[in-house]
Amino acid sequence: MAERKGARSTDRFQKKREAILDTSTILLNEHGVKGLTLAVAASAVGLSTTSVTYYFKRKDDLAAACIMRGLNWLLAAVETSLAEATPQARLHKLLELYLERLRLTAVGEAPSLPALSDIRALNNPQRTEVFEAFMRLFRKVRSLFEAPDLAWLGRGRRTARTHMLLEQMFWAAVWLKKYDPEDYGRIRERMYDILVGGLAAEGAVWDPTPIPLADLAAHEGPEMSRETFLLAATRLINSRGYRGASVDKISAELNVTKGSFYHHNDAKDDLVVACFDRTFDVMRRVQRLAMGVDGDQWARISSAAAALAEYQLSEYGPLLRTSALSALPSEIREEQVAHSNRVSDRFASMISDGIAEGSIRPVDPFIAAQMLNATLNAGAELGFWVNGVTQKAAPAIFARPALMGIFAK
Repeated sequence: MAERKGARSTDRFQKKREAILDTSTILLNEHGVKGLTLAVAASAVGLSTTSVTYYFKRKDDLAAACIMRGLNWLLAAVETSLAEATPQARLHKLLELYLERLRLTAVGEAPSLPALSDIRALNNPQRTEVFEAFMRLFRKVRSLFEAPDLAWLGRGRRTARTHMLLEQMFWAAVWLKKYDPEDYGRIRERMYDILVGGLAAEGAVWDPTPIPLADLAAHEGPEMSRETFLLAATRLINSRGYRGASVDKISAELNVTKGSFYHHNDAKDDLVVACFDRTFDVMRRVQRLAMGVDGDQWARISSAAAALAEYQLSEYGPLLRTSALSALPSEIREEQVAHSNRVSDRFASMISDGIAEGSIRPVDPFIAAQMLNATLNAGAELGFWVNGVTQKAAPAIFARPALMGIFAK
């Protein structure tokens, strides 16, 4: 009898813990680590804050548990995918499992997967634990590329393609909301086709026209001063997360006072918005310059992608990572996603024109544009993942596989 009572007690504990995690993951995705508090989580599940501390002592314990649960699911999905015989079949299985999970979440039959963009906002020791788990996932996904016919892929190139693939998956969770869940299977096939086949029509070669990076940045006067400020803030937010990029650290980076910071921005959220505005301005400038490149739409798309990949590692870069979105209030976040969608829509128009003229394969232009956007944004962290990668090498290592196929030589 005592054993049965103990089992029931354990079951109740586990069910309540899972219910807290289900609700807290939604809150984490909406408000980021900084917005997930024990009090907010407790209110959402109808408990007192004291009751939640019975399961999670601190808010970072709760946030880390949400993220770890998601990482464990992803790791299991990758393990299942690796049982397939070829890299192509592994990729297809991984997309199948991932988009089916997103579909089940959308129809209310599975809990949300956590956004992994806010890991840096955790404090230690939770941050170290979660980051080590993410690295295990990353290495497991990288093994997808291990096959005799891919032996030519060096470690750095496999790492770059793994980074690109994971970014495609994580960003898809954002733009998939535009579609009905019943369409996710069709979208999976289109994503797979774009990842494997790229955008280039048969016979196309990788020969982008150089776009001068200096044409993408402000050069003098107040705009140059603001550019310098926003660049320093962007680098800090990308490397340390929203929480780690404090006003003190940004001011110290530029050797200016806090007063100078508040002269430029009323609040920290305003700073993130300004950094996003700078990022989208640069991307639109690249698109405008690329549309003036001689040749067909393939030449223009590949030139834009190459320029942005190079820009990310240049003295003018990087651009702000979309991971910073999770730190913003929901209404501001939606506005910034809308800005990102406008950049994607212009790429979609270029892709559509390329399909019409025959320089680009028949693909879904809107999905292809979102995937291209995700790759180019992820280039900000290429230097972290691929040790020693140079600015000039970035287009071939990162942009080329996105446009010519993730398994293409």
